[in-house]
Amino acid sequence: MPVRPLPALLTSALALTLTALPLAGTASARPASSSSCSAQAIAAATQDGPDVKALCAALEGLPDQDATAALIRVGGKGSWQGAAGVRDMRTGAPVLENARFRAGSTTKIVTAAIVLQLAAEKRISLDGTVQEYLPGLLSEKFQQPITVRQLLNFTSGLQPGASLGEDVDDGYEHRFETLTPEEVVAASVAKGPDPDHAPGKHQRYGNIHYTVLGMLIEKVTGDSYAHQAAVRIFRPLGMRHTSFPSGPDPRIHGPHNRGYDWIDGKLVDVTEWNMSDRFAAGDMISTTADLERLLFALFRGRVVPEPQLKEMFTVPDIEGATMGAALERYELNGKVIWGKTGARPGYHTVVAATRDLSRTVVYSVNSTDAKGDGLAIVQRFAFPAFNR
Repeated sequence: MPVRPLPALLTSALALTLTALPLAGTASARPASSSSCSAQAIAAATQDGPDVKALCAALEGLPDQDATAALIRVGGKGSWQGAAGVRDMRTGAPVLENARFRAGSTTKIVTAAIVLQLAAEKRISLDGTVQEYLPGLLSEKFQQPITVRQLLNFTSGLQPGASLGEDVDDGYEHRFETLTPEEVVAASVAKGPDPDHAPGKHQRYGNIHYTVLGMLIEKVTGDSYAHQAAVRIFRPLGMRHTSFPSGPDPRIHGPHNRGYDWIDGKLVDVTEWNMSDRFAAGDMISTTADLERLLFALFRGRVVPEPQLKEMFTVPDIEGATMGAALERYELNGKVIWGKTGARPGYHTVVAATRDLSRTVVYSVNSTDAKGDGLAIVQRFAFPAFNR
């Protein structure tokens, strides 16, 4: 992301924060839990726990050009929570630690879990095909079968579907419009299969695979995807603050930190946005506490039973592949980490852990370029959790 001068909105909000809110200007970072980054907390951090000093450094100075707020939860051997920034750039109100946010593509973890539960219940087979379960969805151009497993691990060969904008700048003027999952998939089908790779031969990350999986869930269960997520995942795990918007509702209901993005050189409030086109691929609203609860339960086998759970940790034997069913494999500081990122305008999310849960991290960062290259945000706010 290019360096941009701070606009008047940001500088005035920072000034208001400095004058009106105690501690808000130092680490503007006022970690909302004030003891999280105290000298005593940093000194007390153990070598087998998270790198508290680095985590606090990540929060220092918020809001800044790259983010207006951040919420971080680290667990496993040693735990730590920190928050910094502002809830609202207009008022300078301090960050809310219990804020709800658009969780973006971390939604795919929930979708994969439901599909794998259905497989465990023998209501579907992972080797079953789209042509079998959703007859008529694909055109006759699709001569080769596409399996449920190939949808899960992004090797289906489906091309991207319809969109209301390839980036935030393009999409902003369409943010209150609706694009149904059926319209998204129809546009993909119209393009035909990947001309260069047969199903199962190439991994290409994209929302289209999980949009079709959401439709599959609805067809097999005779129920809405959102209700299946609630009764199978959210309620059993006590994820009381996680839900999907009602249809095209553009609002985040309940406490939340507002999201901002750079558009035409200006920092613009992008909190209200109809995300219904993201459906089972990225429409979820959640909290860091709820996502941490999901992470622990999933990895402990309380959400998806073996042997289906292994699908999430199995990367297909394809050159360049890095993802299993929803989860991506990373190596950092000698550790193998499994995780998922999510990005919606104004909101960047990470859920990641070692397989044995010796270290976990969940964050929500109000990134001002959430749909851009998220690596810098991940390096700043997630990597420090795995330094030790």
